[in-house]
Formats: sequence, structure tokens, C-alpha cells
Amino acid sequence: MDKQKGAGVQRNIHLILSVFIIIPAAFVYGFSPDGYFNILEITPPTTDLKSVMRALMFLYLGMALIWILGIFKSRWWTTATLTNMIFMGGLGIGRSISILIDGMPSGLFQVGLIGELILAAYAAIQLKISTGNKQQTS
Repeated sequence: MDKQKGAGVQRNIHLILSVFIIIPAAFVYGFSPDGYFNILEITPPTTDLKSVMRALMFLYLGMALIWILGIFKSRWWTTATLTNMIFMGGLGIGRSISILIDGMPSGLFQVGLIGELILAAYAAIQLKISTGNKQQTS
């Protein structure tokens, strides 16, 4: 692991938690879309919907790779944190819009919304701290 100023769990917790959440979700989406839709009691997915789920799997795995690089390589940390903030914030905003338009989802998705917004906010805070540290050392 690269030596990072202020490196450690506190600086990387948003990335670590996101990796541990996103990788299992990716595998469920991609390797078992039928099982996922059965749990949610959704009509059996079409071939097109399964294709979307498998594409999402690799989008999620690609994001996780960037976040893992950010955890272990200091030169990737800002990119990883910025993409984490945008990714989690985007999911949270999308779910919030869905609540306004479609109504309240199940408890699982409500918990997901809260988690996504917390992770996005924490990433933003870490970026602000990192930017402040760079300005102080200049």
C-alpha cells in the first residue's frame, strides 16, 4: 500500500464499504438475475432485462476496481473518491426521484437509499478534507 498522508480506514472507509457492498450486488445482478427478480417478486425477466443486469454487473465491478485502486494506490485516491461520490450520489438521487414519482419502495431499497446518500456525503467530506490539506501544504 502506498504511504498516504492521513491514510487509513477513516480516509478510505467509503471506498472499503462500497467495495464490500457493490461486488456482491454485481454478482447477484449478473450471475443470478432470475433469483434476484424472484426475491423481489417481479415477473420473470426477459432476455433483454437479463442483458441489462449483466451489463450492470460489469459496470459495478469496474467501479469497484477503481475504488480498490484508490484504497491501495495514493495517486488513484482522488479519482476513486470522486467516482464513489458521483456513483453513490447518482444512485441516491435516482432512488429519491423514484420515491417522488413512483412511491415508497420496499425496506431494502429504503436502506439502500440511506446508505448511498451517506457514502456519497462521506466521499464529499473526504474530498474537501483532502483539498484543504493540499492547500495548507502549498
